[in-house]
Amino acid sequence: MSQPYTFETQLLHNKYKVDPATGGVSVPIQHASTYHQPSIDHFGKYDYSRSLNPTREALEDIIAELEGGVRGFAFSSGMAAISTAFMLLSQGDHVVITEDVYGGTYRMVTQVLNRFGIEHTFVDMTDLDAVEQAVRPNTALLYAETPSNPLLKITDIRALSSIAKKHGAYTFVDNTFMTPYLQRPLDLGADIVLHSATKFLSGHSDTVAGLAVVKDEQLANRLYSLQNSFGAVLGVQDAWLVMRGIKTLSVRMNQSQDSARKIAQFLKGQPLIKNVFYPGLASHSQSDLQSQQAGGPGAVLSFEFGNEGLLPGFIDSVKLPVFAVSLGAVESILSYPAKMSHAAMPPEERKLRGIGDGLLRLSVGLENADDLISDFQQALYGLETAAAYREGLS
Repeated sequence: MSQPYTFETQLLHNKYKVDPATGGVSVPIQHASTYHQPSIDHFGKYDYSRSLNPTREALEDIIAELEGGVRGFAFSSGMAAISTAFMLLSQGDHVVITEDVYGGTYRMVTQVLNRFGIEHTFVDMTDLDAVEQAVRPNTALLYAETPSNPLLKITDIRALSSIAKKHGAYTFVDNTFMTPYLQRPLDLGADIVLHSATKFLSGHSDTVAGLAVVKDEQLANRLYSLQNSFGAVLGVQDAWLVMRGIKTLSVRMNQSQDSARKIAQFLKGQPLIKNVFYPGLASHSQSDLQSQQAGGPGAVLSFEFGNEGLLPGFIDSVKLPVFAVSLGAVESILSYPAKMSHAAMPPEERKLRGIGDGLLRLSVGLENADDLISDFQQALYGLETAAAYREGLS
């Protein structure tokens, strides 16, 4: 029996490698919204593109294979995927959720689900005892981001899934930062894995997309019914862009991750930087756990200025990263969680979670790491020089 292909080869070689009708080496973009049916008694596989479309189906099959699930689902955004998965819950259910979760997920849980009688408890999921204590008789879901956004905390997926199963609850894992190249939550016991495919999977800042992969056929059927009911499906052009991005996922992740390691080490030695959050650093309290459950620390890190007043000057001085919302692209993206990814989280809640006003998140792209370090170095040196000058005047 032949050995299965490595992940890198699977990115390129799957059942959609060649179009059987033409031999084309790119999945055809099928724009049709509706499909002719043979007769009143015999309908074809496709009837209406909200329910199923050949181009979207190709992406859904590809991500299911890469994540090791039974079925994949493509949505119009990462939040559409997350929100639809949350709709598997019912009134009276309770969710235990990562405390420093993405701001959009925080908003969904605190401003939408609560209106439908779905309760929630935020916990530090690095503390499994705290997770266990947060579980109630009506807990239906444990929801994790690992690494978390933006503090890069690591949740033990296998242990979390075990707690969930003991209490008859589901485990959902947002795998956006890692992608299936570095981490496969379904293999570790999770029930649904979620992605903002806008990020590393597509990788080029040119599409908005969300993906979900389900481990169990029965649960997959339920999620399909919700996808079809809500209709927040991914358009065919965007599905094609995500598939194109997936082909280069491994080479992009490798280079970005290697650069992130170097940049994190550089920042850790800078006197103006109080904290660096990156699971690739030996000083990270969950670095061993990350290495056990994932193939690497990823390409996202956060760092915090000791004096938050220096942050605007740093942003004005750096030249290479774009200062923008989002992450996971070929270009490095520097973002400010307090006013970007976590703007939906009230200031007092951010403070409780350690998301300070001096915190920046960096998604490392494909630039040369030494160029990025030099850019950061000149910006930090400028701030140090200005501070020394002001001190001299005083």
